[in-house]
Amino acid sequence: MKKLQTMFAIASLWTVPLSVLAFRVTPNNQPPPGLAGSTTADPAVLTTSIILYLLTIAGILAVLFIVIGGFQYILSGANEELAERGKKTLKNAVIGLVIIILSYVIVNVIAKALGAT
Repeated sequence: MKKLQTMFAIASLWTVPLSVLAFRVTPNNQPPPGLAGSTTADPAVLTTSIILYLLTIAGILAVLFIVIGGFQYILSGANEELAERGKKTLKNAVIGLVIIILSYVIVNVIAKALGAT
């Protein structure tokens, strides 16, 4: 279990800076509406930006758990209990990732319908 926690800590330190690479800049080098430095004070835009940011973090965590589940399954050897735990982790992580992707789509559709993008 200690190895798993160490792998999780190292992976999170590696993936958190990747969120900086996901920062969008508009063609005129202005930050997107609702983000820090923006002149837009629309609560709907700010709320949408926060929700999408949190969904991005949740997606990164889901992918991380897919990797962890894969390691658990591969490294289980002949131990059936560890193999089942790895399969369960993989299954739950994939279900979570599907839910996160669908949530992302729903939030984008609602934001566009409300004009908050």
